[in-house]
Amino acid sequence: MDFEPFVYPEAKLIAGVDEVGRGPLVGAVVTAAVILDPNNPIEGLTDSKKLTEKKREALFEIIKEKALAWSLGRAEADEIDDINILAATMLAMERAVAGLSVQPDFVLIDGNRVPAGLTMPGQAVVKGDLRVAEISAASILAKVMRDREMEVLDAQYPQYGFAKHKGYPTKAHFEALDAHGAIAEHRKSFKPVKKALGIA
Repeated sequence: MDFEPFVYPEAKLIAGVDEVGRGPLVGAVVTAAVILDPNNPIEGLTDSKKLTEKKREALFEIIKEKALAWSLGRAEADEIDDINILAATMLAMERAVAGLSVQPDFVLIDGNRVPAGLTMPGQAVVKGDLRVAEISAASILAKVMRDREMEVLDAQYPQYGFAKHKGYPTKAHFEALDAHGAIAEHRKSFKPVKKALGIA
């Protein structure tokens, strides 16, 4: 895939950042930050949603092996409820960048806003997971990690079908909420969960 050349004369190390899990009703919002090695390119990077699960899993291991640095960040369901999903996503992105073993000079963030708490300059890139290799790599790490967490939650609470819908607001998820109520990991501030709890 051909990525757009984002050129920043002062920046020697550029990190890409993406998130997965803003829309689901359950679990954390998971973010990743990746600094790629220009001397060790990775084939097949693109928006994680356009890849098969098998391909994502394979790239997950390759990215961790070949990247100069990578880090995962997160904000839990109770944090999302406390500060809202947008603020929690920004916080999780800041945590991912802060966790990098090498700090970047510049950060490219998927979407339309830059987290206010970054300690270095950054730029938001709309559809960045299709346009910037570093963001594509971050999207893959974040999606694989969150999907794995949904598999674990599914094993604990099989009646909700988390392995299938990954916590997103599907008909099956609504029906499970109506039948079984909410679990601790549900986001209590989201309308369908509030309804299931009788507080909507």
